[in-house]
Order: sequence, then structure tokens, then C-alpha cells
Amino acid sequence: MDAPPFPAAALEAARDAAKAQLRIAGDGEDALIEGYAASALALCEAFTGRATIAREWRAVMPVSRAWQAIEVAGVCAITAVAGLSADGDTIAFSPDAYAVDLDAEGLGWVRVIAPGAAGRVAVTCMAGIAEDWSGLPAPIAQGVVLLIAHLFEAREGASPPAAVSALWWP
Repeated sequence: MDAPPFPAAALEAARDAAKAQLRIAGDGEDALIEGYAASALALCEAFTGRATIAREWRAVMPVSRAWQAIEVAGVCAITAVAGLSADGDTIAFSPDAYAVDLDAEGLGWVRVIAPGAAGRVAVTCMAGIAEDWSGLPAPIAQGVVLLIAHLFEAREGASPPAAVSALWWP
């Protein structure tokens, strides 16, 4: 499952927080810092195993009558389930052809009860622990800011500060 892009507003807010950390007043480095913000947020998601900023994700998995977990954690809603034919064509499922569930861990689950001609299932969900940058838990946001600052200052590839992983540790 490929991660969808982060909303521009979240990248801009992360950029502004990093600029404050770095004490940068001008806007000459904004594009570079926004690129680092996208990388830092993606690394945070990879490290924590959870989506940070809420956005729409799409998973494709084999049809199964057994419960299958969607590959991203932090799922807040499963918005669509459809079958896929061998050719990749979408097959509409009736609501009684599948079941979905969200658990307390933030995992989304799906099972297909009546697949018809579908060999795979496409699941669309909203996932993220916060609606926007301001809603992120402070340790997550601070770790992202520290990583952005590190990427900006240490362009030769030095190891990131240990504080980043300490802030993100589950």
C-alpha cells in the first residue's frame, strides 16, 4: 500500500514549526524545508506504524472470507469496499457482500462474504491520528520538527538525533 501525499496545509505548518526551531525568518528555503517535512512525516509513519495526518488511503488485497487487516494503522473510517476483477475492473459490492470493523488499536478490518467474480478487493479508508498538524500529539510533532531541522542542518547524511526516536517510541 502506497502512502498518499500529505496535505499541503500540514506540510506548511510543519515547515513553519521547523523554521521557528531553526530560527529562519525568510522564505528562501521554504520549498526545501517542505520537502524535508514530507520526508520526516513519512519516516514518522514508518517508525510508528501509524498514519499521522488524516487522509484517504486505498488498499488492494486478495478476496478472503477471513478477516484481513488494512495495512495502515490509525484508521478512523472505512469509506468504500469494492471488488476487482482479474482485469482490474471495479465490481460493486452490495452492503451485505462484505463486513468491516475498526478495533481499539486503530486497525481497520475487512472480510468479503460474497465475492462474486472478484479476485481482489479494494478498500478505501480514512486514516490518521490527527485531522491536521495542530492535532498531532506533542511528542510526534516535536520529533518531526527535530528531524526536519536535522535534515536541514546535516546534509551530509549524519544520523538523526536520538531524541527523535525517543519522542516517537510507542
